[in-house]
Amino acid sequence: MGSQASHSRRRFRTAGVLSVAVLAVVGLVATACSSSDSGSSSVVKAAWIYVGPTNDGGWTQAHDNGRKFAETELGSGVKTTYKENVKEAEVAPVIEDLVKDGNTIIFATSYGYAEPMAAAAAKYPNVKFEQATGDLITAGKTTPANYAEYWGAGEDTLYLSGVAAGKATKNNKIGIEAPFAIPEIIRHINAFVLGAQSVNPAATAKVVWTNDWFNPTAEKQAAESLVSAGVDVIFSHQDSPSAGEVAKANNLPWVGYDSDQSGAYSSVWLTTATYNWGPRYLSRINAVNDKTWKSDNYYGTIADGFTTLATFGTLVSADTKTLIEAELTKAKNAGATSFGWYWGLSDREDQTGAVKIKKGQTLSQKDLYEMNWFVKGVDGTLKN
Repeated sequence: MGSQASHSRRRFRTAGVLSVAVLAVVGLVATACSSSDSGSSSVVKAAWIYVGPTNDGGWTQAHDNGRKFAETELGSGVKTTYKENVKEAEVAPVIEDLVKDGNTIIFATSYGYAEPMAAAAAKYPNVKFEQATGDLITAGKTTPANYAEYWGAGEDTLYLSGVAAGKATKNNKIGIEAPFAIPEIIRHINAFVLGAQSVNPAATAKVVWTNDWFNPTAEKQAAESLVSAGVDVIFSHQDSPSAGEVAKANNLPWVGYDSDQSGAYSSVWLTTATYNWGPRYLSRINAVNDKTWKSDNYYGTIADGFTTLATFGTLVSADTKTLIEAELTKAKNAGATSFGWYWGLSDREDQTGAVKIKKGQTLSQKDLYEMNWFVKGVDGTLKN
C-alpha cells in the first residue's frame, strides 16, 4: 500500500514548489531545527498519506514535491515518510501505523480522509493531524484541538484558466471530466465555466464523472466520450494527465489540473491551476518543532502565493495572456484574504435559471464549501 520516500522520482514539474512564488512565501516562515530549551536540536517525524502514486503527474506528485521541499529546507531537522495509493475507505489503519511509528505530525491529502483523521486526532492528542481539502471545521463540526485543515482558492485560478478555454473554443462546446460531485469540484467547475463565459457568453460545458480521483483508464475513457460528444476543448479535473493524451491525439486544446504540463503536451496545452504546498508543510513542521502549532483552517489565495497559473501554452494568444495576467495581478494585489472576485460580477443563475448569486454579492469560504448547484450553461448532473 505504501512506500518510503524516493528522492529521484520527479518526472514532471508539478504544482510549482520550485517557483518564485514558493520561495517568496518561504520567507514568511521560520528557519527550522531551532534548539530546544535543553540546547539540543529536535527532529520532527512527519508523514504524508496520498490517494495516488507519487509519480501521478498531478495532485499527489504536487504534494510530494511539497514534502521534498520541506525536507530540503529542514535537512536533519525532519524525518519524512509517506504512504501512497491509499484508498479513502482504507485510510484508518494507515493512520494508526503512522502514529505507532512515532510520527508527530501527519498530513492527509485526500478529501475522504477527513473523518478518520479527526477520529485519530481525538484518540492521539499528542500528534498533530493536518487534513488537506477537509471541510469539517468550515462546516462548524467539533474537531479536536490537534486537528487542522488546509486548502485554497483553486477556483480563482481555474476561473482564469476558463478564460483561456473560452477564447480557445470555436464551437462553444467545452468538455469537463471530473471525479466526484462534491462542493469542492462543483465550485471549481462553476468558476471555470464562468471564466469561459466572461469572454465568450455562448460557451457551454459538458461534464462527465469518472468516480475516482486517480484512474488513468477511466480518465481516458471520459475524455474520449467528450470528444465523441463534439467538444473542442477539454478540461480534466483529475490527478493524472491521461486526458492530455486524448487531447493530443485529437488536436484539441487542453486545460489540465495541479500540474504544469506545458512541456509534455505543448501542442495542445493552455494552462491550469497549480498549488504551492511546500510553504504550508514547512511552516507547520516548524510550528511542531518550536511548540507553536495551533489548529487552523487555512485557505490560501493567489495573493499569498498558494495558488497560481501554470505556464501558458502556445495556443494562448498574446491578447488572451495580457487579459489573464491583468486579472492575476489584480488578485495578487487584492490582499491575502481576498478571493472569488468574479462570483458577484453579475447575477449568477443555476441550470434552471434561478438566481443563486446576486450581482455585488460576495461568497464566504463556507458558501463555497456548500455549493451544490451548477451555473447556467453546464450540461451535467449533480450525481456521480
